[in-house]
Amino acid sequence: MPIAERIRPILPDLAAGAGLAMVVQAALPLSLRVGALAMLATVAVYAGVAAAIGRAWPAHRREFGWPNRVTLARAALVAVLAGLLVAPAAIAEHGQMLAALAALALLLDGLDGWLARITGRVSAFGARFDMEIDALLILVLSLALALTGKVGPWVLAIGLMRYAFVLAGRAWPKLTAELRPGRTRKVICVLQGVVLAACLVPAVPAGWATALASLSLLALTASFIFDTTELARRPDPAGEPR
Repeated sequence: MPIAERIRPILPDLAAGAGLAMVVQAALPLSLRVGALAMLATVAVYAGVAAAIGRAWPAHRREFGWPNRVTLARAALVAVLAGLLVAPAAIAEHGQMLAALAALALLLDGLDGWLARITGRVSAFGARFDMEIDALLILVLSLALALTGKVGPWVLAIGLMRYAFVLAGRAWPKLTAELRPGRTRKVICVLQGVVLAACLVPAVPAGWATALASLSLLALTASFIFDTTELARRPDPAGEPR
């Protein structure tokens, strides 16, 4: 089924998400409205998210549902944050505002899963959608922190690690297997967003930002090593360990 036909039932939801991104950007302080380039970047990021939704949206589903709408609202906030990356000076000056937007996105991260559970709308699509927006938020925040100059470019490893894991899975298919649900993994993921957002606040000095980001990267690396080891030890489809 063509993507255009498959996503027709959810087009109003995708349009609402785009509208939310524009409203949030328009509500920013004048000094943070850094012109048409930021708007274009926001639109481009949100369009990329919408296109990914279109490719992954199950053809048999007709209603987007409130849990996914909350995740889409998070995507709109992430798109606004990504648009501001075109103005490093504004990021450094208004880190507190960016941290507040990131904090709102992190709070909504807990709401979408809760709604899915209480409404019986837990789905593979929703879980994947939530995970991808988590990863995108962490990437945007790590880019923002690097642009402030508080922390060296190595902080980008926090945002890129999950994408490196996905690319590694293409070369080593065992890494694409489903991981067992784990609270520790989720806590570490949330920790990345909290730490990166906190480090953007101007009151946090460069030394503290470096120390916090280093500990965050260490925890994330340990989590990925643990998950990789678990997947590597699983037997292959033929039942023989590699």
